[in-house]
Amino acid sequence: MSLLVVGLSHRSAPVSVLERASLNADAKAKLLHDTLAAEPAAEATVLATCNRIELYADVDKFHAGVSELSTLLAQHSGVALEELTPYLYVHYEDRAVHHLFSVACGLDSMVIGEGQILGQIKDALALGQELHTAGRLINDLFQQALRVGKRAHSETGIDRAGQSLVTFGLEQLAVHLPVREWAVGKRALVLGAGSMSSLAAATLARVGFAEIVVANRTAERAERLAEILVASGTGVAARAVAMSAVADELTRVDVVVSCTGATGLVLTADDVAAAVSRGSAAHLPAGLKDRGSAAHTSAGPEDRGSAPDPAPQTPAGLSAAGAGPELVDAGVVARLVAAADGGRRRLADAGAVRVLAAVPEGDGCPVGDGRAAIAGVDASSLELHGTWADQGEAAAQRQPRRGVRAQVDGVAVRLALLDLAMPRDIDAAVHRIPGVRLVDIESLAEASADAPMAADVDAVRGIVTEEVAAFGAAQRAAHITPTVVALRAMAAEVVAMEVARLDGRVPDLDERQRAEVTQTVRRVVDKLLHAPTVRVKQLASEPGGAGYAEALRELFDLDPQTVASVSRADAADQNDDSGRAS
Repeated sequence: MSLLVVGLSHRSAPVSVLERASLNADAKAKLLHDTLAAEPAAEATVLATCNRIELYADVDKFHAGVSELSTLLAQHSGVALEELTPYLYVHYEDRAVHHLFSVACGLDSMVIGEGQILGQIKDALALGQELHTAGRLINDLFQQALRVGKRAHSETGIDRAGQSLVTFGLEQLAVHLPVREWAVGKRALVLGAGSMSSLAAATLARVGFAEIVVANRTAERAERLAEILVASGTGVAARAVAMSAVADELTRVDVVVSCTGATGLVLTADDVAAAVSRGSAAHLPAGLKDRGSAAHTSAGPEDRGSAPDPAPQTPAGLSAAGAGPELVDAGVVARLVAAADGGRRRLADAGAVRVLAAVPEGDGCPVGDGRAAIAGVDASSLELHGTWADQGEAAAQRQPRRGVRAQVDGVAVRLALLDLAMPRDIDAAVHRIPGVRLVDIESLAEASADAPMAADVDAVRGIVTEEVAAFGAAQRAAHITPTVVALRAMAAEVVAMEVARLDGRVPDLDERQRAEVTQTVRRVVDKLLHAPTVRVKQLASEPGGAGYAEALRELFDLDPQTVASVSRADAADQNDDSGRAS
């Protein structure tokens, strides 16, 4: 095994670099094809999420592999190699396995213990299988990573250490108040109608928001999500609007959650400033407003008084949202709400989730395009769409911390914004607007860095260490298997030749006698080979055991071409049986 991973993530790179280095579907496909075309790589796949881009490959040369994979990442991400290099990290062999298993368990996530990464690992494996770039090593590795992640969640309380990114973001907006108390009667605007936006809307309904407005470039998807919310049983009022109506809706809502796939800003500072200015007269201070009234919940344009016409949208503003993945089917949000109730139950328990149709590229939170919402994705895959770009310790050293305040510059908060997109949807400059609070990927990273680690994290680390050792042993043992098979094939050929020779010398043997002699010779050969082959497999599974296969070939003068043909046949069988990512 010569597994190599080269990548960058929220722990190594600032948000600005991650935004520029994000890969769409075409870029990922071209990256994998070019990786296999490069001399050092035999198989590969890419794990591209909202806060990491990692290229995994089986290489025959370490230094050449690092150079080639780094160059390819730079070429396909559009970030110059000299600029990208300081943020890249490299893991090799067992360290690469340890890294992926840690990622699968949520230990490398911004919100420790989150489960969305399992869906993203599944997507990465499915992509490699679809493009035929994933061979035996990548299939074994990623399938095992999925099992390790599931084991960590089932055997430990790591779920208690992590939480939905939406819930985590709402906690930062609510500051010292419980989210349910802070949310009562509030109105929210959700930008986007993809998988993450659906989860965000479900979470808002669960914690007690009175009204949810959904805006999406494709009106049918927004309408469908609104219908599902109304039918979810939470009592929330929900409706859909066109993106052209967002400027008007900003004047009447309290909270905005945005997660689209737009490549530019969806809300500019000018958009937000205009909305706050126009809506100030319509919003009394929180302590004086009857947020629980039915009138507030059902308020429409006629209740807003003589507000002027909506301000014109900027080219980089409201019209920039992209089309998103198809919505989940009816009842999905209800199951998400029920599964998430109480904040501790896993969304994976909500059951399977299906999408309505094929997934176009678009406006779900971008893990690289609409592939993240593939047909048959389970509910845990909606739980957290990545953990979003956390700048980590390196970024924290480069930039000052920015806390979330109950009041902004001494002014009561008029509009709270939660930006979960990568690249970002909301202009970071909005935090300078009086009465506006912004929680984005940077402030979420800072908040999670300060959060205490759960006691179960140590247990998960123990599982990762154990599973890495087991995976390495299995891979080393598998490496010698073709040699053992070739040895036994050679022995069977010798037996056949000797039995044929016996037939020539003793032609009068009847069938019973001949069968007995043949069986006796085979038993002798099997007994002679049994102990050496069992022992060599044991020795090969230990660290440094790779040389035993070569020793076996030399001792028995095995034809290297025969061993290679066994390896190819075994790999073909394994790939045929592996199926899709589970």
